[in-house]
Amino acid sequence: MLLPILAFDTSAAHCAAALLWDGGLILRDEPMAKGQAERLMPMLEEVLAEGGLGWRDLKALAVGTGPGNFTGVRIAVAAARGLSLGLGIPAVGVTRLEALAYGLPRPITVIEDARRGEVYVQDFLPQGPEAARLS
Repeated sequence: MLLPILAFDTSAAHCAAALLWDGGLILRDEPMAKGQAERLMPMLEEVLAEGGLGWRDLKALAVGTGPGNFTGVRIAVAAARGLSLGLGIPAVGVTRLEALAYGLPRPITVIEDARRGEVYVQDFLPQGPEAARLS
Protein backbone atom coordinates (compact mmCIF):
# COMPACT_ATOMS: atom_id res chain seq x y z
CA MET A 1 0.00 0.00 0.00
CA LEU A 2 1.23 3.46 -0.87
CA LEU A 3 1.42 5.70 2.20
CA PRO A 4 0.47 8.35 2.97
CA ILE A 5 -2.94 8.17 1.31
CA LEU A 6 -5.68 10.79 1.54
CA ALA A 7 -9.26 9.57 1.09
CA PHE A 8 -12.46 11.59 0.83
CA ASP A 9 -16.15 11.27 0.03
CA THR A 10 -19.07 13.62 -0.63
CA SER A 11 -21.50 11.11 -2.16
CA ALA A 12 -24.05 11.40 0.67
CA ALA A 13 -25.25 14.12 3.03
CA HIS A 14 -21.77 14.55 4.48
CA CYS A 15 -18.23 15.63 3.77
CA ALA A 16 -15.72 13.03 4.92
CA ALA A 17 -11.94 12.71 4.82
CA ALA A 18 -9.31 10.32 6.13
CA LEU A 19 -5.53 10.37 6.16
CA LEU A 20 -3.67 7.10 6.57
CA TRP A 21 0.08 7.32 7.07
CA ASP A 22 2.79 5.74 9.18
CA GLY A 23 1.74 8.03 12.04
CA GLY A 24 -1.75 6.58 12.19
CA LEU A 25 -5.19 7.49 10.94
CA ILE A 26 -7.09 10.77 11.05
CA LEU A 27 -10.83 10.76 10.32
CA ARG A 28 -13.31 13.57 9.71
CA ASP A 29 -17.00 13.25 8.91
CA GLU A 30 -19.29 16.26 8.97
CA PRO A 31 -23.00 15.84 8.24
CA MET A 32 -24.29 18.39 5.75
CA ALA A 33 -27.15 18.54 3.27
CA LYS A 34 -25.37 21.19 1.16
CA GLY A 35 -21.99 22.86 1.00
CA GLN A 36 -19.72 19.91 0.33
CA ALA A 37 -18.02 21.73 -2.57
CA GLU A 38 -17.11 24.63 -0.28
CA ARG A 39 -16.06 22.45 2.66
CA LEU A 40 -14.06 19.66 0.96
CA MET A 41 -10.73 21.38 0.25
CA PRO A 42 -10.49 23.16 3.63
CA MET A 43 -11.29 19.84 5.33
CA LEU A 44 -8.54 18.07 3.38
CA GLU A 45 -6.05 20.79 4.31
CA GLU A 46 -7.05 20.49 7.98
CA VAL A 47 -6.53 16.73 7.95
CA LEU A 48 -3.12 17.09 6.28
CA ALA A 49 -2.09 19.79 8.77
CA GLU A 50 -3.14 17.63 11.71
CA GLY A 51 -0.94 14.85 10.35
CA GLY A 52 1.96 17.25 9.84
CA LEU A 53 1.93 16.56 6.10
CA GLY A 54 1.64 18.62 2.95
CA TRP A 55 0.11 17.89 -0.44
CA ARG A 56 3.47 16.84 -1.92
CA ASP A 57 3.90 14.19 0.80
CA LEU A 58 0.94 12.18 -0.52
CA LYS A 59 1.54 9.00 -2.50
CA ALA A 60 -2.08 8.29 -3.49
CA LEU A 61 -5.68 9.45 -3.21
CA ALA A 62 -8.87 7.47 -2.70
CA VAL A 63 -12.29 8.87 -3.54
CA GLY A 64 -15.80 7.66 -2.81
CA THR A 65 -17.67 6.98 -6.05
CA GLY A 66 -21.10 6.19 -4.67
CA PRO A 67 -23.69 5.02 -5.08
CA GLY A 68 -25.07 8.26 -3.82
CA ASN A 69 -26.00 11.78 -4.72
CA PHE A 70 -24.89 12.50 -8.31
CA THR A 71 -23.73 16.05 -7.56
CA GLY A 72 -21.90 14.88 -4.45
CA VAL A 73 -20.10 12.14 -6.37
CA ARG A 74 -19.06 14.68 -9.03
CA ILE A 75 -17.63 17.04 -6.39
CA ALA A 76 -15.30 14.43 -4.92
CA VAL A 77 -14.35 12.78 -8.22
CA ALA A 78 -13.53 16.16 -9.82
CA ALA A 79 -11.40 17.11 -6.81
CA ALA A 80 -9.60 13.76 -6.91
CA ARG A 81 -8.95 14.06 -10.64
CA GLY A 82 -7.57 17.58 -10.31
CA LEU A 83 -5.37 16.68 -7.34
CA SER A 84 -4.17 13.50 -9.04
CA LEU A 85 -3.12 15.37 -12.16
CA GLY A 86 -1.62 18.30 -10.25
CA LEU A 87 0.35 16.16 -7.79
CA GLY A 88 1.25 13.38 -10.23
CA ILE A 89 -0.13 10.65 -7.96
CA PRO A 90 -2.76 7.96 -8.54
CA ALA A 91 -6.40 8.39 -7.53
CA VAL A 92 -8.44 5.26 -6.88
CA GLY A 93 -12.24 5.19 -6.85
CA VAL A 94 -13.90 3.14 -4.11
CA THR A 95 -17.61 2.38 -4.04
CA ARG A 96 -19.57 2.36 -0.79
CA LEU A 97 -20.35 -1.31 -1.39
CA GLU A 98 -16.63 -2.14 -1.70
CA ALA A 99 -15.91 -0.20 1.49
CA LEU A 100 -18.65 -2.07 3.38
CA ALA A 101 -17.25 -5.42 2.21
CA TYR A 102 -13.63 -4.55 3.00
CA GLY A 103 -11.94 -7.05 5.28
CA LEU A 104 -14.93 -9.36 5.50
CA PRO A 105 -14.69 -13.05 4.54
CA ARG A 106 -15.78 -14.05 1.06
CA PRO A 107 -18.29 -14.87 -0.27
CA ILE A 108 -20.44 -12.01 0.99
CA THR A 109 -23.33 -10.01 -0.42
CA VAL A 110 -23.59 -6.32 0.43
CA ILE A 111 -27.03 -4.70 0.31
CA GLU A 112 -27.50 -0.95 0.68
CA ASP A 113 -30.75 1.03 0.72
CA ALA A 114 -31.25 2.88 -2.58
CA ARG A 115 -34.54 4.43 -1.41
CA ARG A 116 -37.88 4.27 -3.19
CA GLY A 117 -38.22 0.57 -2.36
CA GLU A 118 -34.98 -0.41 -4.11
CA VAL A 119 -31.57 -1.63 -2.92
CA TYR A 120 -28.05 -1.74 -4.33
CA VAL A 121 -26.66 -5.29 -4.27
CA GLN A 122 -23.14 -6.53 -4.91
CA ASP A 123 -21.71 -10.00 -4.46
CA PHE A 124 -18.07 -10.34 -3.42
CA LEU A 125 -16.79 -13.80 -4.27
CA PRO A 126 -13.41 -15.38 -3.44
CA GLN A 127 -12.31 -14.80 -7.05
CA GLY A 128 -13.42 -11.15 -7.02
CA PRO A 129 -16.43 -8.85 -7.01
CA GLU A 130 -19.36 -9.15 -9.38
CA ALA A 131 -21.01 -6.07 -10.87
CA ALA A 132 -23.23 -4.06 -8.56
CA ARG A 133 -26.93 -4.03 -9.43
CA LEU A 134 -30.09 -2.19 -8.48
CA SER A 135 -32.92 -4.44 -7.28
